[in-house]
Amino acid sequence: MFSHVMIGTNDLDKAKTFYDTLLGTLGVRPARLDGHRIFYITRSGVFAVSKPINGEPATAANGGTIGFACDSQEQVDAWHTTGVAAGGTTCEEPPGVREGSTGKLYLAYLRDLDGNKLCAMHRIAG
Repeated sequence: MFSHVMIGTNDLDKAKTFYDTLLGTLGVRPARLDGHRIFYITRSGVFAVSKPINGEPATAANGGTIGFACDSQEQVDAWHTTGVAAGGTTCEEPPGVREGSTGKLYLAYLRDLDGNKLCAMHRIAG
């Protein structure tokens, strides 16, 4: 459904360091720099981080979350631990199982250096 997701940052160098480290836990290669933006390109889509082109400060979306698919609960935990070590802030409940209408999920949440809310998710078979 989506070709890409792009979020804003106020410090491209710090964002690149953070996301290179964080997304590396998911097997994603370091970003490619394109002027005022960085791109993480995978077979399933593109995640990008950009300094706002209007010159205004980047702000986090209120109510927005960007989710990353993980292959296992261990990968979710590694993503979360790595994100916190890289300067991210844990948010929501601690990493763990959540059950709802979509089944059992193993989730972890972080806020990046600019306050964007991120989620790592593994769908538990069953």
